Amino acid sequence: MHEVTLGIGSNMPYRSMPPIDIVKAACAELRPLFVSFAASSLYRTQALYIADQSDFYNMVVCGAVREGLTPHDLLCEIHKIEAKYGRNRKKEVRFGPRSLDIDIELFGDMEIDDETLTIPHPRMRERAFVLVPFLEILKRRVRGDDDRGEVSLLIKKYGADLEKLSDQRIERCSD
Repeated sequence: MHEVTLGIGSNMPYRSMPPIDIVKAACAELRPLFVSFAASSLYRTQALYIADQSDFYNMVVCGAVREGLTPHDLLCEIHKIEAKYGRNRKKEVRFGPRSLDIDIELFGDMEIDDETLTIPHPRMRERAFVLVPFLEILKRRVRGDDDRGEVSLLIKKYGADLEKLSDQRIERCSD
C-alpha cells in the first residue's frame, strides 16, 4: 500500500453548498479510497497566483490507499468527485476560482511526470495552504509511532519550506 497526501480546496459555492461545506463533503467522499486516513483541520487561505478572487477553504488528507489503487486510478476517482461538486475543467481559468480542487501531492515515493499527472505535485512546496495542514498531520504522527524517525525528517524538510512562505495568509477555521 502507498501513503498518499491529497490537498483539497474550494472558493466557490456549488448549488446551495458554500465552499467550506464542499471541502468537508469531498473529504468524506475520499475516505473510502483509503485503508488508513487522517484529515487536517480546515483552513481559510488567501488565493495565490490570481489575487482578485475569494479566499479558499483548504485541508489535507493523508493515508494508505486501498491495495491496487494506482495514481491514475486515484486521479480518475478525484475527477469524479470534483465533477459532482461542479468543477468543469474546460470552463475554468488556471489558478482561478473553483468549486472544488483536489490535488495529489504525494503518492508514496513515486515520481510521475506525464500528460495527465505530475507527482510529487510541482507546486506543493510553495503553498502554505498545503504545507501547514500537511505538517499538522505529520506532527500528530510523531506523537504516535515514529520509531524510525521518518516523520521527523519529513517535518524538518517541509517545515524549512514553510518558513519561506510567511507572506501567505492562512488561518485555522475548525478541527
